[in-house]
Amino acid sequence: MSSLRKLKAKQAGMPIFMKQLKEKAEELKGVKEELKVRTKQTTGQLYKHVDGVWTEAEATAKKVSANVREKISSATEEVKEQLGIGKQEESASASGSAKHDAHAKGGNEGKSTEEKCKQAGSGDNTESFFGKYRTSFFSSSPKVSSTFQKLKGVKVVDLAKQGYDIVKDELSGSPSKRKHMEHAPTTSTVERSTRTDIVVLPSKQSPWSKKWEAFKEKVKGHPMFKRIGNVSEPVVTKGQEIAEDMRERWETSDSPVVHKIQDLNETIFQETDAAASMKEIRRRDPSFSLPEFVAEVQEVVKPVLNAYIKGDVETLKKYCSSEIIERCKAEHGAYQSHGIFFDNRILHVSDVDVRETKMMGTSPIIIVGFQTQQIYCVRDKNGAITEGGKDTIHTVYYAWAMQQVDPEELGEGAIFPIWRLREMQQIGVQALI
Repeated sequence: MSSLRKLKAKQAGMPIFMKQLKEKAEELKGVKEELKVRTKQTTGQLYKHVDGVWTEAEATAKKVSANVREKISSATEEVKEQLGIGKQEESASASGSAKHDAHAKGGNEGKSTEEKCKQAGSGDNTESFFGKYRTSFFSSSPKVSSTFQKLKGVKVVDLAKQGYDIVKDELSGSPSKRKHMEHAPTTSTVERSTRTDIVVLPSKQSPWSKKWEAFKEKVKGHPMFKRIGNVSEPVVTKGQEIAEDMRERWETSDSPVVHKIQDLNETIFQETDAAASMKEIRRRDPSFSLPEFVAEVQEVVKPVLNAYIKGDVETLKKYCSSEIIERCKAEHGAYQSHGIFFDNRILHVSDVDVRETKMMGTSPIIIVGFQTQQIYCVRDKNGAITEGGKDTIHTVYYAWAMQQVDPEELGEGAIFPIWRLREMQQIGVQALI
Protein backbone atom coordinates (compact mmCIF):
# COMPACT_ATOMS: atom_id res chain seq x y z
CA MET A 1 0.00 0.00 0.00
CA SER A 2 2.81 2.39 0.87
CA SER A 3 4.42 1.82 -2.55
CA LEU A 4 1.12 2.62 -4.29
CA ARG A 5 0.81 5.84 -2.35
CA LYS A 6 4.32 6.84 -3.34
CA LEU A 7 3.59 6.17 -7.01
CA LYS A 8 0.38 8.23 -6.82
CA ALA A 9 2.30 11.10 -5.20
CA LYS A 10 4.94 10.99 -7.92
CA GLN A 11 2.26 10.99 -10.63
CA ALA A 12 0.60 13.96 -9.01
CA GLY A 13 3.93 15.88 -8.96
CA MET A 14 4.85 15.20 -12.63
CA PRO A 15 2.75 18.08 -14.16
CA ILE A 16 4.38 20.54 -11.78
CA PHE A 17 7.85 19.30 -12.79
CA MET A 18 7.04 19.52 -16.51
CA LYS A 19 5.72 23.04 -16.01
CA GLN A 20 8.96 24.06 -14.31
CA LEU A 21 10.98 22.55 -17.19
CA LYS A 22 9.00 24.58 -19.73
CA GLU A 23 9.60 27.76 -17.76
CA LYS A 24 13.32 27.08 -17.61
CA ALA A 25 13.41 26.42 -21.37
CA GLU A 26 11.66 29.75 -22.03
CA GLU A 27 14.14 31.53 -19.78
CA LEU A 28 17.03 29.96 -21.68
CA LYS A 29 15.53 31.10 -25.00
CA GLY A 30 15.31 34.64 -23.66
CA VAL A 31 18.94 34.56 -22.53
CA LYS A 32 20.00 33.26 -25.95
CA GLU A 33 18.17 36.07 -27.74
CA GLU A 34 19.69 38.62 -25.38
CA LEU A 35 23.17 37.23 -26.08
CA LYS A 36 22.59 37.55 -29.85
CA VAL A 37 21.48 41.19 -29.46
CA ARG A 38 24.49 42.01 -27.30
CA THR A 39 26.83 40.36 -29.79
CA LYS A 40 25.41 42.43 -32.65
CA GLN A 41 25.75 45.61 -30.62
CA THR A 42 29.34 44.78 -29.68
CA THR A 43 30.35 44.05 -33.28
CA GLY A 44 28.73 47.29 -34.44
CA GLN A 45 30.62 49.28 -31.82
CA LEU A 46 33.89 47.58 -32.83
CA TYR A 47 33.35 48.45 -36.50
CA LYS A 48 32.59 52.09 -35.58
CA HIS A 49 35.70 52.26 -33.41
CA VAL A 50 37.88 50.88 -36.21
CA ASP A 51 36.43 53.38 -38.69
CA GLY A 52 37.13 56.22 -36.27
CA VAL A 53 40.72 55.14 -35.73
CA TRP A 54 41.24 54.81 -39.49
CA THR A 55 39.86 58.31 -40.21
CA GLU A 56 42.00 59.73 -37.42
CA ALA A 57 45.09 58.09 -38.90
CA GLU A 58 44.30 59.50 -42.35
CA ALA A 59 43.84 62.99 -40.90
CA THR A 60 47.17 62.71 -39.05
CA ALA A 61 48.94 61.58 -42.24
CA LYS A 62 47.45 64.54 -44.15
CA LYS A 63 48.59 66.97 -41.45
CA VAL A 64 52.11 65.53 -41.50
CA SER A 65 52.32 65.73 -45.30
CA ALA A 66 51.03 69.34 -45.20
CA ASN A 67 53.66 70.27 -42.62
CA VAL A 68 56.39 68.66 -44.73
CA ARG A 69 55.23 70.58 -47.80
CA GLU A 70 55.23 73.86 -45.85
CA LYS A 71 58.74 73.20 -44.56
CA ILE A 72 60.02 72.39 -48.05
CA SER A 73 58.39 75.51 -49.52
CA SER A 74 59.83 77.69 -46.73
CA ALA A 75 63.28 76.16 -47.31
CA THR A 76 63.09 76.87 -51.05
CA GLU A 77 61.99 80.46 -50.31
CA GLU A 78 64.95 80.92 -47.98
CA VAL A 79 67.31 79.61 -50.67
CA LYS A 80 65.79 81.99 -53.21
CA GLU A 81 66.12 84.95 -50.83
CA GLN A 82 69.76 84.10 -50.06
CA LEU A 83 70.66 83.82 -53.75
CA GLY A 84 68.62 86.94 -54.68
CA ILE A 85 66.06 85.37 -57.00
CA GLY A 86 63.17 87.39 -55.60
CA LYS A 87 64.98 90.71 -55.94
CA GLN A 88 65.88 90.00 -59.54
CA GLU A 89 62.26 89.12 -60.36
CA GLU A 90 60.99 92.27 -58.59
CA SER A 91 63.43 94.46 -60.50
CA ALA A 92 62.47 92.78 -63.76
CA SER A 93 58.77 93.31 -63.03
CA ALA A 94 59.41 96.97 -62.04
CA SER A 95 61.31 97.68 -65.25
CA GLY A 96 58.58 95.98 -67.27
CA SER A 97 55.86 98.11 -65.61
CA ALA A 98 57.88 101.30 -66.23
CA LYS A 99 58.24 100.45 -69.89
CA HIS A 100 54.54 99.68 -70.12
CA ASP A 101 53.63 103.08 -68.62
CA ALA A 102 55.95 104.87 -71.01
CA HIS A 103 54.37 103.16 -73.99
CA ALA A 104 50.90 103.95 -72.66
CA LYS A 105 51.75 107.68 -72.38
CA GLY A 106 53.16 107.80 -75.89
CA GLY A 107 50.04 106.35 -77.42
CA ASN A 108 51.71 105.71 -80.79
CA GLU A 109 52.58 102.04 -80.25
CA GLY A 110 49.72 99.56 -80.01
CA LYS A 111 49.24 95.89 -79.58
CA SER A 112 52.45 94.97 -81.38
CA THR A 113 54.56 96.43 -78.57
CA GLU A 114 52.48 94.63 -75.92
CA GLU A 115 52.99 91.31 -77.72
CA LYS A 116 56.74 91.95 -77.85
CA CYS A 117 56.79 92.66 -74.13
CA LYS A 118 54.92 89.42 -73.44
CA GLN A 119 57.33 87.42 -75.59
CA ALA A 120 60.30 88.99 -73.85
CA GLY A 121 58.77 88.26 -70.43
CA SER A 122 58.14 84.63 -71.32
CA GLY A 123 61.69 84.34 -72.63
CA ASP A 124 63.04 85.71 -69.36
CA ASN A 125 60.94 83.27 -67.35
CA THR A 126 62.20 80.30 -69.34
CA GLU A 127 65.82 81.25 -68.81
CA SER A 128 67.66 79.17 -66.27
CA PHE A 129 68.82 80.51 -62.94
CA PHE A 130 72.47 80.28 -63.89
CA GLY A 131 71.88 82.04 -67.21
CA LYS A 132 70.48 85.15 -65.50
CA TYR A 133 73.33 85.68 -63.06
CA ARG A 134 76.23 84.31 -65.06
CA THR A 135 77.58 87.70 -66.13
CA SER A 136 77.35 89.29 -62.67
CA PHE A 137 79.08 86.41 -60.91
CA PHE A 138 81.71 85.91 -63.59
CA SER A 139 82.76 89.53 -63.26
CA SER A 140 83.25 89.19 -59.47
CA SER A 141 86.07 86.63 -59.38
CA PRO A 142 87.34 83.58 -61.30
CA LYS A 143 86.78 81.31 -58.25
CA VAL A 144 83.10 82.16 -58.18
CA SER A 145 82.81 81.51 -61.91
CA SER A 146 84.46 78.08 -61.59
CA THR A 147 82.18 77.18 -58.67
CA PHE A 148 79.16 78.28 -60.64
CA GLN A 149 80.18 76.09 -63.55
CA LYS A 150 80.24 73.10 -61.18
CA LEU A 151 76.83 73.97 -59.72
CA LYS A 152 75.28 74.58 -63.13
CA GLY A 153 73.94 71.06 -63.47
CA VAL A 154 72.36 71.02 -60.01
CA LYS A 155 68.59 71.64 -59.83
CA VAL A 156 67.26 72.67 -56.44
CA VAL A 157 63.65 71.86 -57.34
CA ASP A 158 64.52 68.29 -58.35
CA LEU A 159 66.44 67.71 -55.12
CA ALA A 160 63.52 69.07 -53.10
CA LYS A 161 61.10 66.78 -54.95
CA GLN A 162 63.29 63.74 -54.33
CA GLY A 163 63.52 64.57 -50.62
CA TYR A 164 59.76 65.03 -50.41
CA ASP A 165 59.15 61.66 -52.12
CA ILE A 166 61.50 59.92 -49.66
CA VAL A 167 59.79 61.50 -46.63
CA LYS A 168 56.36 60.66 -48.02
CA ASP A 169 57.41 57.05 -48.64
CA GLU A 170 58.66 56.70 -45.05
CA LEU A 171 55.54 58.32 -43.55
CA SER A 172 53.14 56.19 -45.60
CA GLY A 173 54.83 53.05 -44.23
CA SER A 174 55.20 51.39 -47.65
CA PRO A 175 58.92 51.48 -48.46
CA SER A 176 60.00 50.17 -51.82
CA LYS A 177 61.55 46.79 -51.04
CA ARG A 178 61.66 43.44 -52.72
CA LYS A 179 58.69 41.21 -52.00
CA HIS A 180 59.24 37.62 -50.83
CA MET A 181 55.93 36.27 -52.20
CA GLU A 182 55.36 38.32 -55.37
CA HIS A 183 57.29 37.93 -58.62
CA ALA A 184 57.61 40.81 -61.05
CA PRO A 185 59.32 39.68 -64.28
CA THR A 186 62.26 41.86 -65.28
CA THR A 187 62.44 43.52 -68.68
CA SER A 188 66.23 43.60 -68.83
CA THR A 189 68.01 41.42 -71.35
CA VAL A 190 70.96 40.61 -69.07
CA GLU A 191 71.55 36.87 -68.86
CA ARG A 192 72.06 35.27 -65.48
CA SER A 193 75.51 33.70 -65.23
CA THR A 194 75.74 30.15 -63.91
CA ARG A 195 79.54 29.97 -64.08
CA THR A 196 81.87 30.22 -61.12
CA ASP A 197 85.28 31.61 -62.02
CA ILE A 198 88.35 31.60 -59.78
CA VAL A 199 90.46 34.73 -59.94
CA VAL A 200 93.93 34.84 -58.41
CA LEU A 201 94.66 38.25 -56.94
CA PRO A 202 98.20 39.34 -56.08
CA SER A 203 98.78 39.78 -52.36
CA LYS A 204 101.23 42.27 -50.95
CA GLN A 205 103.86 40.72 -48.68
CA SER A 206 105.59 42.52 -45.88
CA PRO A 207 109.42 42.61 -45.73
CA TRP A 208 109.37 40.20 -42.77
CA SER A 209 107.28 37.63 -44.69
CA LYS A 210 109.62 37.91 -47.69
CA LYS A 211 112.64 37.23 -45.46
CA TRP A 212 110.87 34.28 -43.88
CA GLU A 213 110.07 32.76 -47.27
CA ALA A 214 113.68 33.17 -48.38
CA PHE A 215 114.90 31.52 -45.15
CA LYS A 216 112.57 28.52 -45.70
CA GLU A 217 113.84 28.08 -49.23
CA LYS A 218 117.44 28.05 -47.99
CA VAL A 219 116.62 25.48 -45.28
CA LYS A 220 114.86 23.22 -47.77
CA GLY A 221 117.91 23.27 -50.01
CA HIS A 222 120.26 22.23 -47.18
CA PRO A 223 121.46 18.56 -47.38
CA MET A 224 120.63 17.89 -43.68
CA PHE A 225 117.00 18.88 -44.26
CA LYS A 226 116.85 16.59 -47.30
CA ARG A 227 118.13 13.67 -45.21
CA ILE A 228 115.52 14.32 -42.50
CA GLY A 229 112.82 14.52 -45.19
CA ASN A 230 113.87 11.20 -46.69
CA VAL A 231 113.73 9.55 -43.25
CA SER A 232 110.42 11.09 -42.13
CA GLU A 233 108.49 10.60 -45.41
CA PRO A 234 107.97 6.82 -45.01
CA VAL A 235 106.95 7.34 -41.36
CA VAL A 236 104.29 9.89 -42.35
CA THR A 237 103.01 7.62 -45.13
CA LYS A 238 102.76 4.65 -42.76
CA GLY A 239 100.92 6.77 -40.16
CA GLN A 240 98.35 7.90 -42.78
CA GLU A 241 97.75 4.31 -43.82
CA ILE A 242 97.20 3.23 -40.19
CA ALA A 243 94.78 6.13 -39.63
CA GLU A 244 92.77 5.23 -42.77
CA ASP A 245 92.63 1.60 -41.66
CA MET A 246 91.35 2.56 -38.19
CA ARG A 247 88.69 4.87 -39.68
CA GLU A 248 87.47 2.12 -42.00
CA ARG A 249 87.26 -0.38 -39.11
CA TRP A 250 85.33 2.16 -37.03
CA GLU A 251 82.80 2.87 -39.75
CA THR A 252 82.26 -0.81 -40.69
CA SER A 253 82.26 -2.24 -37.18
CA ASP A 254 79.38 -4.50 -36.06
CA SER A 255 79.88 -3.90 -32.34
CA PRO A 256 76.74 -2.57 -30.56
CA VAL A 257 78.93 -0.30 -28.42
CA VAL A 258 80.39 1.33 -31.52
CA HIS A 259 76.90 1.79 -33.02
CA LYS A 260 75.70 3.36 -29.76
CA ILE A 261 78.62 5.81 -29.74
CA GLN A 262 78.01 6.68 -33.40
CA ASP A 263 74.30 7.36 -32.77
CA LEU A 264 75.14 9.51 -29.75
CA ASN A 265 77.65 11.46 -31.78
CA GLU A 266 75.13 12.08 -34.57
CA THR A 267 72.41 13.23 -32.17
CA ILE A 268 74.76 15.68 -30.44
CA PHE A 269 76.88 17.06 -33.27
CA GLN A 270 74.72 16.53 -36.35
CA GLU A 271 73.15 19.57 -38.03
CA THR A 272 69.45 19.97 -37.20
CA ASP A 273 66.69 20.26 -39.80
CA ALA A 274 66.09 23.90 -38.86
CA ALA A 275 69.77 24.78 -39.28
CA ALA A 276 69.99 22.94 -42.61
CA SER A 277 66.87 24.65 -43.97
CA MET A 278 68.01 28.14 -42.87
CA LYS A 279 71.43 27.46 -44.41
CA GLU A 280 69.79 26.55 -47.72
CA ILE A 281 67.52 29.63 -47.56
CA ARG A 282 70.53 31.90 -46.98
CA ARG A 283 72.39 30.24 -49.82
CA ARG A 284 69.56 30.88 -52.25
CA ASP A 285 68.65 34.34 -50.95
CA PRO A 286 71.38 36.08 -48.91
CA SER A 287 69.10 39.08 -48.22
CA PHE A 288 66.36 36.95 -46.62
CA SER A 289 64.85 38.40 -43.42
CA LEU A 290 62.54 36.23 -41.30
CA PRO A 291 60.63 39.15 -39.66
CA GLU A 292 59.93 40.70 -43.07
CA PHE A 293 58.82 37.30 -44.38
CA VAL A 294 56.39 36.84 -41.45
CA ALA A 295 55.00 40.36 -41.94
CA GLU A 296 54.40 39.67 -45.62
CA VAL A 297 52.63 36.38 -44.86
CA GLN A 298 50.45 38.31 -42.39
CA GLU A 299 49.34 40.62 -45.21
CA VAL A 300 48.66 37.74 -47.61
CA VAL A 301 46.57 35.53 -45.26
CA LYS A 302 43.24 37.32 -45.67
CA PRO A 303 43.20 37.65 -49.50
CA VAL A 304 44.33 34.03 -49.93
CA LEU A 305 41.64 32.66 -47.60
CA ASN A 306 38.93 34.78 -49.26
CA ALA A 307 40.09 33.61 -52.70
CA TYR A 308 40.11 29.96 -51.57
CA ILE A 309 36.57 30.26 -50.16
CA LYS A 310 35.26 31.94 -53.34
CA GLY A 311 37.30 29.79 -55.73
CA ASP A 312 39.20 32.76 -57.19
CA VAL A 313 41.92 30.92 -59.12
CA GLU A 314 43.56 34.05 -60.54
CA THR A 315 44.33 35.39 -57.06
CA LEU A 316 45.56 32.01 -55.87
CA LYS A 317 48.04 31.81 -58.76
CA LYS A 318 49.91 34.80 -57.31
CA TYR A 319 50.63 33.18 -53.93
CA CYS A 320 49.94 29.42 -54.09
CA SER A 321 51.46 26.38 -55.72
CA SER A 322 49.73 24.29 -58.36
CA GLU A 323 48.74 21.64 -55.75
CA ILE A 324 46.69 24.16 -53.74
CA ILE A 325 45.00 25.48 -56.89
CA GLU A 326 44.04 22.01 -58.12
CA ARG A 327 42.69 21.09 -54.68
CA CYS A 328 40.59 24.26 -54.58
CA LYS A 329 39.12 23.50 -58.02
CA ALA A 330 38.29 19.92 -57.04
CA GLU A 331 36.65 20.91 -53.74
CA HIS A 332 34.50 23.63 -55.32
CA GLY A 333 33.46 21.29 -58.14
CA ALA A 334 32.38 18.61 -55.66
CA TYR A 335 30.47 21.10 -53.48
CA GLN A 336 28.66 22.63 -56.46
CA SER A 337 27.68 19.21 -57.78
CA HIS A 338 25.98 18.48 -54.41
CA GLY A 339 24.37 21.93 -54.24
CA ILE A 340 26.56 23.22 -51.39
CA PHE A 341 27.71 26.85 -51.40
CA PHE A 342 29.81 28.49 -48.66
CA ASP A 343 29.03 32.06 -47.63
CA ASN A 344 31.92 32.48 -45.16
CA ARG A 345 33.56 35.79 -44.32
CA ILE A 346 36.89 36.46 -42.55
CA LEU A 347 36.48 38.85 -39.61
CA HIS A 348 39.88 38.76 -37.88
CA VAL A 349 43.33 37.22 -38.41
CA SER A 350 45.70 36.71 -35.49
CA ASP A 351 49.46 37.24 -35.58
CA VAL A 352 51.39 34.73 -37.68
CA ASP A 353 54.07 32.76 -35.82
CA VAL A 354 56.74 30.42 -37.17
CA ARG A 355 56.23 26.83 -35.98
CA GLU A 356 58.99 24.92 -37.78
CA THR A 357 61.57 25.11 -40.56
CA LYS A 358 62.69 21.97 -42.37
CA MET A 359 63.72 20.54 -45.72
CA MET A 360 61.32 18.80 -48.11
CA GLY A 361 63.65 17.12 -50.57
CA THR A 362 65.91 19.90 -51.80
CA SER A 363 63.49 22.77 -51.07
CA PRO A 364 63.30 24.54 -47.69
CA ILE A 365 59.90 24.72 -45.96
CA ILE A 366 58.73 27.21 -43.30
CA ILE A 367 55.60 26.16 -41.39
CA VAL A 368 53.59 29.04 -39.91
CA GLY A 369 50.46 28.98 -37.76
CA PHE A 370 47.65 31.43 -37.04
CA GLN A 371 43.96 31.54 -36.18
CA THR A 372 41.01 33.37 -37.72
CA GLN A 373 37.54 34.36 -36.63
CA GLN A 374 35.13 33.90 -39.50
CA ILE A 375 31.41 33.63 -40.15
CA TYR A 376 30.31 30.07 -40.97
CA CYS A 377 27.31 29.91 -43.31
CA VAL A 378 26.36 27.16 -45.80
CA ARG A 379 23.60 27.66 -48.39
CA ASP A 380 21.87 25.47 -50.96
CA LYS A 381 21.14 26.18 -54.64
CA ASN A 382 18.17 28.38 -53.75
CA GLY A 383 20.17 30.49 -51.28
CA ALA A 384 18.56 29.06 -48.16
CA ILE A 385 20.82 28.54 -45.13
CA THR A 386 21.31 24.84 -44.44
CA GLU A 387 24.07 25.02 -41.83
CA GLY A 388 25.43 27.80 -39.60
CA GLY A 389 24.14 31.31 -40.14
CA LYS A 390 25.03 34.97 -40.65
CA ASP A 391 25.74 35.33 -36.91
CA THR A 392 27.60 32.03 -36.46
CA ILE A 393 31.24 32.84 -35.68
CA HIS A 394 33.92 30.13 -35.55
CA THR A 395 37.56 30.26 -34.53
CA VAL A 396 39.56 28.28 -37.10
CA TYR A 397 43.19 27.24 -36.49
CA TYR A 398 45.35 27.06 -39.63
CA ALA A 399 48.82 25.73 -40.46
CA TRP A 400 50.54 26.83 -43.68
CA ALA A 401 53.62 25.31 -45.28
CA MET A 402 55.52 27.92 -47.31
CA GLN A 403 57.99 26.59 -49.89
CA GLN A 404 60.86 28.53 -51.45
CA VAL A 405 60.87 28.35 -55.25
CA ASP A 406 64.08 28.70 -57.27
CA PRO A 407 64.30 31.40 -59.98
CA GLU A 408 64.99 28.66 -62.55
CA GLU A 409 61.57 27.16 -61.85
CA LEU A 410 59.83 30.54 -62.15
CA GLY A 411 61.30 31.57 -65.50
CA GLU A 412 60.26 34.87 -67.08
CA GLY A 413 63.59 36.51 -66.24
CA ALA A 414 63.34 35.88 -62.48
CA ILE A 415 66.48 36.63 -60.47
CA PHE A 416 65.47 36.15 -56.82
CA PRO A 417 63.60 33.19 -55.29
CA ILE A 418 60.06 33.67 -53.99
CA TRP A 419 57.78 31.78 -51.59
CA ARG A 420 54.62 29.86 -52.46
CA LEU A 421 51.90 28.31 -50.28
CA ARG A 422 52.60 24.58 -50.63
CA GLU A 423 50.09 23.12 -48.13
CA MET A 424 47.20 24.47 -46.04
CA GLN A 425 45.47 22.59 -43.21
CA GLN A 426 42.74 23.39 -40.71
CA ILE A 427 44.07 22.10 -37.39
CA GLY A 428 40.87 22.73 -35.44
CA VAL A 429 37.58 24.63 -35.30
CA GLN A 430 35.95 26.13 -32.21
CA ALA A 431 32.45 27.66 -32.20
CA LEU A 432 32.24 31.07 -30.51
CA ILE A 433 28.58 31.96 -31.17
